[in-house]
Amino acid sequence: MKLRSASAAAAAAVVLALTATACGSGSDSGSNGDKINIGIKFDQPGLGLKTPDGTYAGFDVDVAKYVAKELGYTEDKIAWKQAPSAERENLIKNGDVKFVVASYSINDKRKKEVDFAGPYFLTHQDLLVRADDSSITKVEDLNSKKLCSVTGSTSAQNVKEKLAPKADLQQLGGYSECLTGLENKAVDALTTDASILAGYASQKEHQGKFKLVGLKMSDENYGIGLKKGDDELRGKINKALEKMVSDGTWEKLVKQHFGPSGYKYEPAPKVEN
Repeated sequence: MKLRSASAAAAAAVVLALTATACGSGSDSGSNGDKINIGIKFDQPGLGLKTPDGTYAGFDVDVAKYVAKELGYTEDKIAWKQAPSAERENLIKNGDVKFVVASYSINDKRKKEVDFAGPYFLTHQDLLVRADDSSITKVEDLNSKKLCSVTGSTSAQNVKEKLAPKADLQQLGGYSECLTGLENKAVDALTTDASILAGYASQKEHQGKFKLVGLKMSDENYGIGLKKGDDELRGKINKALEKMVSDGTWEKLVKQHFGPSGYKYEPAPKVEN
């Protein structure tokens, strides 16, 4: 009996230990001990970029830092998680992150799976062309031009199917490849969200080489994605975003990250409470 009791006690201890480990893993809470997991892009200059020295930079990164601070997390308590476009909903629903700040446009399809705080930024689909090119001033001008975007881009399809069906669409693996083609005159224009285009054009090695045409082919309201039904967190993030606008931080960050491209950004959108 004593052996059985000892064995049972040992087994119970193992179960408790495993349970405690699982609870502390943050697997469904978006936290990791005293840290908070936040999803960002790692490959979008001006918005979310992992730099060669291992740090993170961009407008979305700074928005995330501001929100985290308002939630009680200093910068050293943030664990950055890569959030590719196709994985954003899964990261949120699986609890791998507390929230996602990653050029995340709010739309009805996504709202069925996750909730959004914000919006905190309004942008539009636009075109990036060479700085000395005056032949493209409207989307119809693309009908006789070579247009570049990334493979599977909804922006490219929007142009090809609805706006300039005779455009010669080139789909490459990444925006950097499109930029190289644009600089080398292999393509005439690059299309995606204006904020993304401005981020690339603002990089030191690209400054003065490109310009945004200034079109508004779609409305893209960037929001902060979080787990569906977490109204408490959504409310706290919305308050942080409102404070960020009212204290001038929003304007400062927009100018810092997009200013060098000459991007004419929209005023801060009204947060939807």
